[in-house]
Amino acid sequence: MQKRRIIAILIAFVLTIAATAMWSATTLERDGDPDANLLEDSGSVAGDVNENGEVTKKKGGNKVARIFAAPFKAFGRLFKGKDDRFQRMTESDAAKFESVGVARIDDSRYPEARKVSTSGSAKQHLESGRAFLQDGRINEAISELSTAASLDPRLGDAHNLLGVAYAQKGLQDRAKESYERAVKAEPEDAQTLNNLGFSLYQNGNYRAAIDRLKRAVKLAPRDERILNNLGLALCRIGRFEEAYKNFARAGGELRGNLNVAKMLERFGREEEAIKYYEGARRVDPHSSIALRRLADLYQRIGKTEESQGARNALAAISVEANVALSGK
Repeated sequence: MQKRRIIAILIAFVLTIAATAMWSATTLERDGDPDANLLEDSGSVAGDVNENGEVTKKKGGNKVARIFAAPFKAFGRLFKGKDDRFQRMTESDAAKFESVGVARIDDSRYPEARKVSTSGSAKQHLESGRAFLQDGRINEAISELSTAASLDPRLGDAHNLLGVAYAQKGLQDRAKESYERAVKAEPEDAQTLNNLGFSLYQNGNYRAAIDRLKRAVKLAPRDERILNNLGLALCRIGRFEEAYKNFARAGGELRGNLNVAKMLERFGREEEAIKYYEGARRVDPHSSIALRRLADLYQRIGKTEESQGARNALAAISVEANVALSGK
């Protein structure tokens, strides 16, 4: 029995080291906003959404992170260069799509492909653009939604979805402009305010982002994504306790502590991060995320006894799990 216990502890130690390394890599080489990725790893949601509440960011590349279902598929072979690699859509490309209709040849890959219409009402172009977005055909969507917005500048959905499409193409300035027009058309729409707020956040305009996101929270006080986006923006200007309140309101005290701790660690404020990881540990003494990070951070700042205590607690959890499994 003693031998089995020693083996279990050694296995737990190895898993702790591996998990810590994997956790540290979860935000590397991933699509989307790095801060939003940090929140996703603890089970929170953040970022912008379309009018159906679907996440507009691309899929992440790390298997450890929680994968969010993106509403848009890969966009085929558009914008490939001579070396057969994908090329980013440029501002000049976007301008062309805003003024010129896009046609597509039907073939075996797209037996029922929709055509971009050059006539029709603003709402017809809006619905066509929405359908193109759902199909992942972002270029055609931009053309249709631009037409809809031109025909009826007060059509908030057209501006909002156009912002979503531009964001998918990486054209953040154009996305922000479209979201601003959407908010002007529909100033009381929480999701549009959220999209504008998150766009401002991504552009580094944190105080303006907080203003829009607070307005969105008043309209949708229980929306987890909006609360988390507000928490991210508050972290960026150093208001961590206020950020914690929003994170906790969105996902509970455990996630609130973990999210603030991760942001502080991202900023290199390790001792302050420890405070919130310890807060997470008090809420859930079996939180493997909190214990792993505490073991690592205490080691970094020279508190080896506290570090070993966190490792022992993590090993004990693993032993308990192994005993429970062996008893079944």
